[in-house]
Amino acid sequence: METAHRVGFGYDVHRLVEGRRLVIGGVEIPFEKGLLGHSDADVLIHALCDALLGAACEGDIGRHFPDDNLRYKDSSSMYLLKEVMHIIHRKRLCVLNADLTLVAERPKIQKFIPQMVQNIISVLKISPLCVNIKATTTEGLGFTGQGEGMAAFAVVLLGQNPSNA
Repeated sequence: METAHRVGFGYDVHRLVEGRRLVIGGVEIPFEKGLLGHSDADVLIHALCDALLGAACEGDIGRHFPDDNLRYKDSSSMYLLKEVMHIIHRKRLCVLNADLTLVAERPKIQKFIPQMVQNIISVLKISPLCVNIKATTTEGLGFTGQGEGMAAFAVVLLGQNPSNA
């Protein structure tokens, strides 16, 4: 028997390096370093993708978009999110809400959050009232606190898609 609601959790980490763009939540943010990865390394969107795939019992982002596949080299993580949503819809599920947290000392992202929410809701096809993005620091502790990288967490709630039920 299918359950009416499914919860998914996602976590991602990427190293900060010089010579790369910094893309978070589909927004390019001015900063002296960017995140290292096979795609654009958008840590927030990767955590969201993993949470969605987890709630749908569909593995993780690496299973669907392996880093040894040149098709995804330097691709936009927003494109990957769109592909994940195709999987969600094929399973007759819809996103009810998403709560995301970026862990980084710098840069401050508060002024970019409204655009991140817009980017995400345009793909998830849900109300902006159903997507929450926040940021925190680790008070100088660990790899994020030392500015070596960024991490992100995501929790999502999926439900059965009433239009497909």
